[in-house]
Amino acid sequence: MTRPRGRPARGQGVTRDAILDAALALLDEDGDAGLTMRALAARLGVTPMSLYHHVTDRAGLLRALSDRLYGDVLQDADAAAGPIDGVRMLLTRYHDAVVAHPQLTLAIFAEPAAFAGASREITDRLTALLAAVTPAHLLWRDILVDHAHGSGLALIAARADAGRVDALREAYRQALDCLLAPFSRG
Repeated sequence: MTRPRGRPARGQGVTRDAILDAALALLDEDGDAGLTMRALAARLGVTPMSLYHHVTDRAGLLRALSDRLYGDVLQDADAAAGPIDGVRMLLTRYHDAVVAHPQLTLAIFAEPAAFAGASREITDRLTALLAAVTPAHLLWRDILVDHAHGSGLALIAARADAGRVDALREAYRQALDCLLAPFSRG
């Protein structure tokens, strides 16, 4: 049995983008348990050690995936008309990201060291927006994030049925509006 080398054939080295693409595909296909550095290296045709030139460890790999997939959630976050519109915008975008790649969220849950970067920024921004409308902002942050996770992860079973996914996304938005309604009246 021959072992793959750190560089694929024809001298083309593995890139960070290729690593992230393959890692996301492994997560989507096989879940958290399927994303190992060995499995990732095998998919890319390189040795596991070659991956460490691009990501520090598995937690670093998950942070990089999180930054890539959740980074857009914060884009134009300051354009919201007020704190509640900002909360709605952040949570709706975050929910959509969780729905698109739920296995990433589950992997981050399983590896707390992966909670950094864009994930942390979303949480911090949400906390600040809620602090502007309620002294119980930490409690409400946790309630709203748990609601986004629960609703988003529940869609794993529905992913094969696009109509059902759309209906469940709309149900999430309606429920979010109900949860935010008391703050909109003030």
